[in-house]
Amino acid sequence: MAKAKLDPLAPVRGPIFSVRFVVTIVMVVVGIAWMAYYYTAVRVDPTAFPAPDPGSPQFMADLQNWNYLIGFGLIFLGLAISAHPSTPLGRGRGVVIAMLSCFLIGLLWICTYYVFSNDISSVPVFNDLGQKNLFVGIGFMAIGFTFATRWE
Repeated sequence: MAKAKLDPLAPVRGPIFSVRFVVTIVMVVVGIAWMAYYYTAVRVDPTAFPAPDPGSPQFMADLQNWNYLIGFGLIFLGLAISAHPSTPLGRGRGVVIAMLSCFLIGLLWICTYYVFSNDISSVPVFNDLGQKNLFVGIGFMAIGFTFATRWE
């Protein structure tokens, strides 16, 4: 047993559900739910003629595309908080998995945007963001770099 404690290659264990990790999960889920609710219930379809009234709540309809900034901001902030060593994604193999996942999601987001850029109207969320899809992809990659700083 004493040998396992001194082994530098042994995985570092810690609590799975810390307060920070629960906050992270809540922020990511709320960010996704915020954008999904805006896109499905509040947003006015730009292809509909005559344009229907926006859904409720009214404050969400008034924010228009700022709702995506709120949603992605919550997701990115939640992921950045999860890079702390007190969470499973902030230590051991979780760092590498989270870092590579964020890099790949960012790359896939940008590639998907470029592949469908001629007719983006058929891809949900991408159609509202337009060129701002590049910011989303780069944002995921930036969060990947926050995990890279934790990699040992």
